[in-house]
Amino acid sequence: MAAKHFKYVILGGGVAAGYAAREFAKQGVKPGELAIISKEAVAPYERPALSKGYLFPQGAARLPGFHVCVGSGGERLLPEWYTEKGIELILSMEIVKADVTSKTLTSAAGATFTYDILIIATGSTVIRLSDFGVQGADANNIFYLREIDDADKLVAAIQAKKNGKAVIVGGGYIGLELGSALRINNLDVTMVYPEPWCMPRLFTSGIAAFYEGYYANKGIKIIKGTVAVGFDSNANGDVTAVKLKDGRVLDADIVVVGVGGRPLTALFKGQLVEEKGGIKTDGFFRTSIPGVYAVGDVATFPMKLYNDIRRVEHVDHARKSAEQAIKAIKASEEGKDIEEYDYLPFFYSRAFDLSWQFYGDSVGDTVLFGDNDPASAKPKFGSYWIKDGKVVGTFLEGGSAEENKAIAKVARVQPPAGDLEQLTKEGITFACKI
Repeated sequence: MAAKHFKYVILGGGVAAGYAAREFAKQGVKPGELAIISKEAVAPYERPALSKGYLFPQGAARLPGFHVCVGSGGERLLPEWYTEKGIELILSMEIVKADVTSKTLTSAAGATFTYDILIIATGSTVIRLSDFGVQGADANNIFYLREIDDADKLVAAIQAKKNGKAVIVGGGYIGLELGSALRINNLDVTMVYPEPWCMPRLFTSGIAAFYEGYYANKGIKIIKGTVAVGFDSNANGDVTAVKLKDGRVLDADIVVVGVGGRPLTALFKGQLVEEKGGIKTDGFFRTSIPGVYAVGDVATFPMKLYNDIRRVEHVDHARKSAEQAIKAIKASEEGKDIEEYDYLPFFYSRAFDLSWQFYGDSVGDTVLFGDNDPASAKPKFGSYWIKDGKVVGTFLEGGSAEENKAIAKVARVQPPAGDLEQLTKEGITFACKI
């Protein structure tokens, strides 16, 4: 079978692919020039919806409601949008071999595709407990959340196990967001994680204490400092219990595991230069091979603001890096120059009635300000990170749109921190003055 040729191929069908397609359309891509090849069965969608609105008992998010680019307030790109723009959406197609020398991609079914320019947007995959040989980790009703199929299976289990017991393994993003979603569904929820507090990669102990207290008030049990070492299941293969390293055994009808992800770079091992676990790129997301770009979770790129090289797993970077790469491709074709990527790290989360945003770098000393009492009717508090006398990171729970804009500006401008006691007293007022 003859290879199908495209001028541009986006490999991967996640958030970055959708935003790249929109940028290509803005830049005037011609019909038939661009293909998106995705192993998922649906057009690109906003992945954060899966751990937020998708699991709500009422008014749950469903496709086509959260196709890209609604997550950033843009037009929703339904499958027919791609057809109208002459962009070929090749779905349910897993690529198992990539050869950057011959510019060829080969699918599991043996179909081949060639390209002039490749944009790698393969994203991440979840780390599974079965990868570490955890006993019983292949039982039914042990869930991971990455794709819409995963979310559909979890929704079915929530409905089948009404008022049942759920155990969440992991205390990061997924653990906290799903802990909230399962509790809202009236499940009896226990969270288990090895660290001394939740979300340790970002939260300080002071920030974490609020969320742990708030979750406890909502009836969620938290077990820290231990890990799941095995699972029991019944004759049907359904999970019944989680065995912990400290000897405790937790009854479970549903288990959700959120212990991190890893970038999907295996197709390009030995072909492209890698660094810090990702594919090394420059400020235009060009890799070590001309005509090959990498965006989103898989890209390790220069963080101009900190004169550093980093890899960022977050939807905001997936969107912005995709747009930057396409602008760079078009500029290169037209002999023009564009600015290098100048990214301000941004993370956010919503759970229960809570909503926080973080900007910048979580290094150095910290101050905690505001009302962080988990029992408050409307808690509002934040934190500043101070390095070399400057504020380099900002966090705010319960902020208004203006206040969130203000903390973003602080993280970008990095103003002098001054006296830390005074900074604590001023709190959000400090950010609003910058």
